[in-house]
Amino acid sequence: MKFAFRYLMDHRKLIGIQLLFAGIFAAAFYLYHLPAAAVLYPIWICFLLGCVFLGCSVYQADKKHKSLTALLSLHGNVIENGLREGGSIEERDYQQIIRKLCQEMEASEAQFGEAYEEMMDYFTMWVHQIKTPIASMRLHLDGEDSQLSRKLKSDLLHIEQYVEMVLTYFRMKSASTDYVLCTVPLDKILRENIRKLRGDFIYKKLSLEYEPIAETVVSDEKWLSFVIEQILSNALKYTRQGVVSITLENPQILCIRDTGIGIAPEDIPRIFEKGYTGRNGRRDKRASGIGLYLCRQICGRLGIGLTIHSKVDAGTEVRLDLGSSYKIVRSEKEM
Repeated sequence: MKFAFRYLMDHRKLIGIQLLFAGIFAAAFYLYHLPAAAVLYPIWICFLLGCVFLGCSVYQADKKHKSLTALLSLHGNVIENGLREGGSIEERDYQQIIRKLCQEMEASEAQFGEAYEEMMDYFTMWVHQIKTPIASMRLHLDGEDSQLSRKLKSDLLHIEQYVEMVLTYFRMKSASTDYVLCTVPLDKILRENIRKLRGDFIYKKLSLEYEPIAETVVSDEKWLSFVIEQILSNALKYTRQGVVSITLENPQILCIRDTGIGIAPEDIPRIFEKGYTGRNGRRDKRASGIGLYLCRQICGRLGIGLTIHSKVDAGTEVRLDLGSSYKIVRSEKEM
C-alpha cells in the first residue's frame, strides 16, 4: 500500500490530466444537451479501464522496484548482469549509464588492489630492512650500562614498536590475516613482553607486581602478544611513579593495572577509535591513537573481550576477557 501511494503521488500530474480530459468531454456533452447516460456511461467505462490499467502499472512498477532493491546488496558486475534489458528509452539510457559506472568501478577497484599490494610489499620490505640497523644499534648499546644507554635503549624499543604497529595496521586491512590458533602458555607471552619492556621499568623506576600464571591460552601467540605489549607499553608511558601489576582473575580475565595519570571520563567512550588520542594524547605529542584501535580490532577477531576502567590521577585497569578463546590446561609443573 505504501508503494502504491508513492506511485500515485509520483504520477499525480498524469492522473490529473486524464481526469481533466474526462471533465472536458463531459462538459462538451453537457453543453450540447446530450442525454446524461450518453455522458456518464463512457466516462464510467473509461474509469474502470483506467483503474485496471493503473493497477497493472502499479504491479509492474512494484515488481521492478523489488528487483532493483535486491540489486543494491550485490556487487558491480552482478548488478550489471542483473539489469533487465528493454524498457522505455529513458530506462535503456539509465541502464547504459549504470553499466558504464559498474565497469569504471571494477577498473578502479582493480587499480586500487594493485596499488595496495604494492604498498604492502613496500612497507613489508621497509620493516624488514629497518630492523637491521635497529638490531645493530641495540648490539652497540648492549655493551654499555649508563643512564644515556638505558634511555637510548628505551627509545629504540619504542621505534621498534612503532615500526611493528605500521605493519600490523596494514595487515589488519588485508582481506586475510595469518591467524594461527594454538595452545600457548600465558606466562610465556607475559614474560617475553616484560623482558622486552624491562628497560622502561628500570629507567622510570617503576615496580612490577607479577606472579607466574600457570594457565594456557588457545589463541594466536603473535597477535595476542602484540595486544599485551601495547597495553603494557601504554601503562609504562603514562605512569610516572608507582607500580604496574598483572594478575589473572576468575580465571578467564587478565588484568593489567597501573598507577598512572589515568584517562579522563569523557575520553573513555572513544579511546578505541582510530586516531583518537584524548586529553593525554594532546599532552603527549608522540601519541598516535592507533595502538588501542589495533588492540580492539585484534581482540574482536580473536574473540577476546577488551574493557578499560580508569580514574584521573589514580590509574588505569585493562581487562582482557579471554572468554571462549581461553582454555584451562594443567601446566607441566602441576602435573
